[in-house]
Amino acid sequence: MKLFKIIFWVLWRIWFYILVTGIILILFPLLVISILKEEWYPFFFKLARFWARSILFGMGFYVKLEQEQALEPGKSYMLVANHTSMTDIMLMLSVIKNPFVFVGKKELVKIPLFGFFYKRTCILVDRNNSKSRSAVFERAQKRLNQGLSICIFPEGMVPDDESILLEEFKDGAFRLAIDHQIPIIPITFADNKKRFSYTFFSGSPGLMRAKIHSFIDTKGCTNDDKKQLNEKARNVILNQLIAYIK
Repeated sequence: MKLFKIIFWVLWRIWFYILVTGIILILFPLLVISILKEEWYPFFFKLARFWARSILFGMGFYVKLEQEQALEPGKSYMLVANHTSMTDIMLMLSVIKNPFVFVGKKELVKIPLFGFFYKRTCILVDRNNSKSRSAVFERAQKRLNQGLSICIFPEGMVPDDESILLEEFKDGAFRLAIDHQIPIIPITFADNKKRFSYTFFSGSPGLMRAKIHSFIDTKGCTNDDKKQLNEKARNVILNQLIAYIK
């Protein structure tokens, strides 16, 4: 039985990377056209959503979305969620219809094919370089001025310790939200770690729950309110994660 599980996990993980690259290859001409101009990003975003939803479906994941508040078309938001899996990117793209740009780590550029488009559409940050972190704010501000939303996983990385339910949040997302006076949307992913964690011999097809919580308003807030907004968003997600476990 254990041998069967190991064979399943190996083949299933290989299938994930086949889906990731295979769908990009199928969409390649359209994807290339969509990144030729920044103003064409909404078209790229539609293709990215198709890519993400196809991967989730192909892996045997089915999404259940709960919303406390609906996003308004054409409005910019700061999206923040817990980070536990490679599938967080796909699930975020699947549940959010408003075009948004990821702020993500520079290392993902090394992934063949995926990295080519990731580098040209996402806001990259080198966490070991202070100048890179400063440049993130400039690029994010430009995207927000274009009417797009921003998505940041504020833990900064997936927690190394399996016992940690949710790491402390970094302040970058909240500083940007205050600067642009845009609502913060806490989002909880319940099952991504169970379904497809970074541990190779683990995971299974099944339910992926996501919850979009009530928005946190930033109107009238200043940088003095940054920590308070940080803690409020983190507590919303942490309490929901605890509720999912019970």
